[in-house]
Amino acid sequence: MTAFLFQLSFWLAAPVWLLMIFAPGWRLTARVAASPLTVVPVLAVYLALALPVFPELWAAVRSPDVDGFRALTTLAGGAGAIWAQVIAWDLLLGQWMYREARRLAVHPLIMGPLLVLTILLSPFGLLLFLPLRAVRSRAVRSRALGERGPGGPREASRS
Repeated sequence: MTAFLFQLSFWLAAPVWLLMIFAPGWRLTARVAASPLTVVPVLAVYLALALPVFPELWAAVRSPDVDGFRALTTLAGGAGAIWAQVIAWDLLLGQWMYREARRLAVHPLIMGPLLVLTILLSPFGLLLFLPLRAVRSRAVRSRALGERGPGGPREASRS
């Protein structure tokens, strides 16, 4: 049962990832990606895996050290719970990246590979996305200021 739940945690998140990567412009994708509730099924799997090993889980997080986490991950439920937690948080991170990319008009051919990298190795995906986000944010701000500068709508309304 634990192996099934381990796999299920990924498959519950996969449809959201597929929408964000392969159908980024669909209205449904934007609505789905805007909801934090997408992680609830994955968190249900987390609970199913974590509750039976809760004493060991609590010991590992109450007083964190590498040996405590190593002991937790030797239990199938412990490793599965950590996996489901990672899947849930990666999905929330991916949804945030998707929404930011849409807001900043980052091309889907750039975001698709970044989202795939985030599924696989989320810290690397985030570390590549953050500078891209900073550059695009500056460009969007500059464009907005240019529209409001001399002769722009704001300037004209003052005369």
